[in-house]
Amino acid sequence: MSQHKLLDELTWRGLIHQCTDQAGLAKLLDSGQQTVYIGFDPTASSLHVGSMMQLMMLRRFQRAGHRPIALVGGATGMIGDPSGKSEERNLLSAEQLQENVQGVANQMRCFLEFEGSSGAILLNNFEWMQHYSYLEFLRDVGKSFPVGVMLGKESVRARLESEAGLSYTEFSYMLLQAYDFVHLCRQHGCRIQAGGSDQWGNITAGIDLGRRMLGEQLFGITAPLLTTSDGRKMGKTESGAIWLDADRTSPYQFYQYWRNVEDADVMRCIAYLTEIDREEYQALAEATANDPGRRAAQNRLAEWMTDLVHGADGLNAAVRASKILFGGEIGTQSDASLGEIFADVPSSEVDRKRLADDGYWIVDALQATGLVKSGGEARRAIKDGGVYLNNVRVTDQQQHLTESDLASETVMVFRKGKRNYALLRFL
Repeated sequence: MSQHKLLDELTWRGLIHQCTDQAGLAKLLDSGQQTVYIGFDPTASSLHVGSMMQLMMLRRFQRAGHRPIALVGGATGMIGDPSGKSEERNLLSAEQLQENVQGVANQMRCFLEFEGSSGAILLNNFEWMQHYSYLEFLRDVGKSFPVGVMLGKESVRARLESEAGLSYTEFSYMLLQAYDFVHLCRQHGCRIQAGGSDQWGNITAGIDLGRRMLGEQLFGITAPLLTTSDGRKMGKTESGAIWLDADRTSPYQFYQYWRNVEDADVMRCIAYLTEIDREEYQALAEATANDPGRRAAQNRLAEWMTDLVHGADGLNAAVRASKILFGGEIGTQSDASLGEIFADVPSSEVDRKRLADDGYWIVDALQATGLVKSGGEARRAIKDGGVYLNNVRVTDQQQHLTESDLASETVMVFRKGKRNYALLRFL
């Protein structure tokens, strides 16, 4: 991809929110391979959906032939970035930060290629900050930082005017991040920093520090934040954040999140987060406008994102689980997977001994689920072909259930009609 094509692509995708000097950046990119960095805050051992905007930005630069640096803030994470925060965060221990840094680093390998001439570099700013004394830092960096410039940053002003105020610790964050840019320029020839729009103040502070300390012209570019059409941050549900770690958010839950994105948001998600080309993008936009019920864009988004983050196996498992929810064959599952698929479905507990000897009469089982109110209603539903056990139609009113009918270690799945599910857990 040529450099003009890179900036053109970022433009049509709506990924350029601010740029310090777009003409100068285009000229720099045309001059040969450049190094670009984005910082990631290790406040948890996993990245979440909001981080994908920046991971994909680095990936786009790399695919255009540039070298990305993914900088994990082991040092700055000890302080906490005040940008976009209404109050100061709890400080993490060095041990917790190191665990978080390792988890975040492992996930980045899904997005970036670490081999070859444009192989990504993974760095932790704790490596160069841990031996820096306070006095040395004030002498080398602090003297180049006008307080007036710091007070003029929107992130600082907003916090100073808030009830929570701003501690000196967080006020110092800007110096640390700005110095990262100077260090990376010195050591790796990095002249471009990217980030979310909430990082504009920190990025421009680093550019100013680079000019003062190195006499170098550095460049900054930001992307919009990933929000819904009504301004809410994407990647959060009632149960919490959508994580990239399969142990925190399963591939099925991840896949379903993207399948359920609103029509008003789906095309922006495809533009921001995927590498789906412009031609397919336009076809999906037309399909969404003409036949939104098909959810063609949502299905494509869910497939692309799940394959990238969780691989083909994760995508296949998520698709199978989705088919189960809509009446597909259940087969042999685990309690955990059925619990995820049917998280919102009512369940009841039954003594496992009921499955012994002659088994548990299907009519009694249906009443236990609450799907029917009486034995007569249960028998009529079976006669009419509207009862399913583990998504297989029940045809015999005299059927007795045994352990061989379990869909997982302890669960049987009952359905009445097309969408009325209930679980029985035999404990």
